[in-house]
Amino acid sequence: MLWGCRRPVMALGMHTVLLFYKYVTVIEPQKYADVLRIKAEELRLAGRILVAEEGLNGTVEGLTEHAEAFAQFLLSDSRFADMQIKRSLGNGKAFRTMKVKVRNEIVGTRFPKEVDPRVRTGKHVQPSVVRSWFETGDDFTIIDMRNSYEFASGRFKGSIDPGIQNSRDLPEKMAQLHPYKHKKVLTVCTGGVRCEKMSAFLLEQGFSDVYQLDGGMHSYMEQYPGEDFEGTLYTFDNRVVMNFGGNRTIVGKCSYCGAHTERYVNCKSDACKAHYVACEQCAAYDRARNCVQCEAKTVSV
Repeated sequence: MLWGCRRPVMALGMHTVLLFYKYVTVIEPQKYADVLRIKAEELRLAGRILVAEEGLNGTVEGLTEHAEAFAQFLLSDSRFADMQIKRSLGNGKAFRTMKVKVRNEIVGTRFPKEVDPRVRTGKHVQPSVVRSWFETGDDFTIIDMRNSYEFASGRFKGSIDPGIQNSRDLPEKMAQLHPYKHKKVLTVCTGGVRCEKMSAFLLEQGFSDVYQLDGGMHSYMEQYPGEDFEGTLYTFDNRVVMNFGGNRTIVGKCSYCGAHTERYVNCKSDACKAHYVACEQCAAYDRARNCVQCEAKTVSV
């Protein structure tokens, strides 16, 4: 299902989704996680938040007045006073429960400790600047730091999909990214948290001119719906994808028949459960079906 969110008007009684992150030192992650859990439950929010020594990363949904109260609670902490909090229209069903967890990282990259966005990361560039690059035909390369299944339903024009299935896969993709090592590179992801860590990794690998889209695709599509970004934005909640409006195109293609679609289904294989794009007709085959890769394995056997 698509949820439009161009200049959303979120009145009392409606639901709002908050998306936020910041790389900043959290001395006692578990203690802060407990504080967040108590506040989120008090405001009857649902979602997931990761807390680590390196920072905070979360997405939550609740009634607009409750979500805004939580946003102000986050910003009242001096460590997060300047944190971007992105808002979009919710449906009250984006999440089933509220989970606050302590992890080693707020993005599961497993990169060496030297890769630390708090110390060094790609240059932040505002959506308006990137828009001007598109308009003037600037020479830059967009590297999409999301998973390939997210890339399938929406991406920036001309962007590169390295073939990542999990954030920790980036080191394995460096050989194919080598041609861009000394070119102007812009890393992009949904809200910014992944491309901030991954742009730091590129710098550690010797890339010389690395930028990251400030606020991620979410911020860009809010400001320029239907411009430069083709398709819809994948979300890690029950909305699945978000439509920001504008004169956009559908670029997602059914994994089986190639029909244009933005419909995701899960592979029925218990060992896989991959999320992939499939049209209604193909997905309805035998009620649910395996993804292309698992289907091929079944046939070969």
